[in-house]
Amino acid sequence: MNKPFFFKNSTKLFFISLFLSVVNFSCESTKNIVYFQNANNAEVDAEVNTFEQRFKEGDILSIHVSTFDMAAAAPFNLNGGSGLENESNSGSNDITYYIGKDGNIDFPVLGKIKLAGLTNKQARQLLVSKLKEYLKDPIVNIKIKNFRITVLGAVNNPGTYNVKGDHITLLEALGLAGDLHIKGLRENILVIRELNGSRTYTRVDITNKQITHSPVYYLTQNDIIYVEPNKSARTSATLDNRVTVAISILSILITTGVVLLTR
Repeated sequence: MNKPFFFKNSTKLFFISLFLSVVNFSCESTKNIVYFQNANNAEVDAEVNTFEQRFKEGDILSIHVSTFDMAAAAPFNLNGGSGLENESNSGSNDITYYIGKDGNIDFPVLGKIKLAGLTNKQARQLLVSKLKEYLKDPIVNIKIKNFRITVLGAVNNPGTYNVKGDHITLLEALGLAGDLHIKGLRENILVIRELNGSRTYTRVDITNKQITHSPVYYLTQNDIIYVEPNKSARTSATLDNRVTVAISILSILITTGVVLLTR
């Protein structure tokens, strides 16, 4: 027996609507995970980066003084009462210094020197200017020993990571953590920063190319990055299982359609 004309057309419309829904679902899922969505092809951003890392209260610094006469420099490479151990056991002759709440380190011979708020270059220039009273052509090398960042939330490998050198970007930090999970919200990443005794909270959108101009694009010591789970994750419907769910629904609907057609 032939099916009514209306029934046949309704069935066709049903499957067409189902197909369009699956396609639309796929497009919506993809556009939410792309970085730098507004970056144009062959676009050049000529802005020069002027970011400079600055020392903070609580920083641990490795400082080594050298000159042509290393015997003369020896008194400045002794533990200056900072309470931190010499790093000679790790193959370095540097001494580590702790920047206290007053922003000072206790340096041998020179006494208390305020380094909090200074860049590495400024701190070296300050120490060199003071050391010139005792040494000829002194050279000062300073490294941050406690430069670490913490990445939490919807990333593949959350944790705390030590940073080599004195520069790391937000994107590099996310790379250390194995990049965002597919369910991570890219438009609202939170950076928590300790600054001058206060805690700041800044949210950024890494789907926008302007992220490179954010004040938290370059991270500082002990920054915390939190990636919020997206809406689908918060409702336990992550992108990973959406495909499975869609296939299951499609299978049910097709089965239902076949049943209707064979009645």
